[in-house]
Amino acid sequence: MCTSLIQKYNVPGPRYTSYPTVPYWENTFSAAQYLETVKHSFTESPEGISIYIHLPFCESMCTFCGCNKRITKNHAVEDPYIRAVLTEWKMYCRLFETKPIIRELHLGGGTPTFFSAKNLEDLINGIFSYAKKSASCEMSFEGHPNNTTQLHLKKLYDLGFTRVSFGVQDYSAKVQRAIHRIQPFENVQQVTVWAREMGYTSIGHDLVFGLPFQQNEDITDTIQKTLSLMPDRISFYSYAHVPWIKGNGQRGFADADIPKDDAKRKLYETGRSIFEKNGYKEVGMDHFALTGDTLLTSSETGRLHRNFMGYTATKTQLMIGLGVSAIGDSWYGFGQNVKNLEDYYQMLEWDQFPIAKGHILTTEDLKVRTHILNLMCRFETCWEDDAFYFNEVPDILIALREMISDGLIEVTAGGLRITEKGKPFVRNVCMAFDLRLRRSNQDTMLFSMTV
Repeated sequence: MCTSLIQKYNVPGPRYTSYPTVPYWENTFSAAQYLETVKHSFTESPEGISIYIHLPFCESMCTFCGCNKRITKNHAVEDPYIRAVLTEWKMYCRLFETKPIIRELHLGGGTPTFFSAKNLEDLINGIFSYAKKSASCEMSFEGHPNNTTQLHLKKLYDLGFTRVSFGVQDYSAKVQRAIHRIQPFENVQQVTVWAREMGYTSIGHDLVFGLPFQQNEDITDTIQKTLSLMPDRISFYSYAHVPWIKGNGQRGFADADIPKDDAKRKLYETGRSIFEKNGYKEVGMDHFALTGDTLLTSSETGRLHRNFMGYTATKTQLMIGLGVSAIGDSWYGFGQNVKNLEDYYQMLEWDQFPIAKGHILTTEDLKVRTHILNLMCRFETCWEDDAFYFNEVPDILIALREMISDGLIEVTAGGLRITEKGKPFVRNVCMAFDLRLRRSNQDTMLFSMTV
């Protein structure tokens, strides 16, 4: 990877789990508007819906994490939270004229395995008491290797979960101390073996490059240990350094301790090279999978999708977010719940949807969203069809002239394609299509660096 290209294109930019991105949602939004789009989208989705459930509790703070979480060792918080989530779910079910069919369900956090196996069972049974399960339903959860028990894995597997991702990050002792995530390889090995023996069909390990004090030898050692367990898929995320965002806990190390620019990209290139030599294929941005994994299959067949859960093999038009800070997506609109736990409880007690903000997409937004999804999932897009053309396309091509000249993009008849050389800069290409970003005069830093 050319150092000059990294320096040239390494700028703050969104990760595009949505368009418009959250900072550019309009202030005129109302929860009632969003709920109307949810009902409309439900009627257009006979194939089923997705559900994301945010479980925010963690016993300790990981200082690399930018997620919404509540740090506590008090497990008495589990039961009232599950009751609140099920109350919210029942409110959504009242919107629908028929029983929802669930095609995808994901538990994220926070730390989902903070909750006892019994409480997670009650949560899932409660969800399906008001819904049907699609025959092809994919159910997944994020497991913390330090507290995921054999009982967690067995109980969730019996409920229909077939995919689990374990947060590994890095095995270096120095890095682990810096990010406050002390996690021995033996713990990861144990939960991976248990999951495989039980029959989980997709086991993932989440690694992060660009962490404080991380060196090339750390990445190599971490990946070699990971390969000894051969997970079905590997997420190789770029550390998003956003210490200005309130509550994310990115403290305890200095900016100078974080690999940047070409040093950071070298970590990724080292990892990618090792993955590919060991049978993993790159999927979208920052993901790798073995042949047979549904994420790779969906990529090869053009069905890969991206939303607030990241990349997913299951594409549904409607995704409902449950829990504090969770974001729902009706395709026509986004709605995010309140971020404060006490506010979440209070609004549910008042029989109000706990939605704090959101955005209703315009016709232009929907076109741009389609192009950005195409780029993030397939590295190409096309506007030959009038339904996907908009007046700013010529301006976008002008904005991309440098990337075209640098061999990162090829212009096709009525569209463009990102080259192999250009794939590390997919976020930069999407930024050229991001009309709301281009029109803004935002002078504060909102996003992590693109490389």
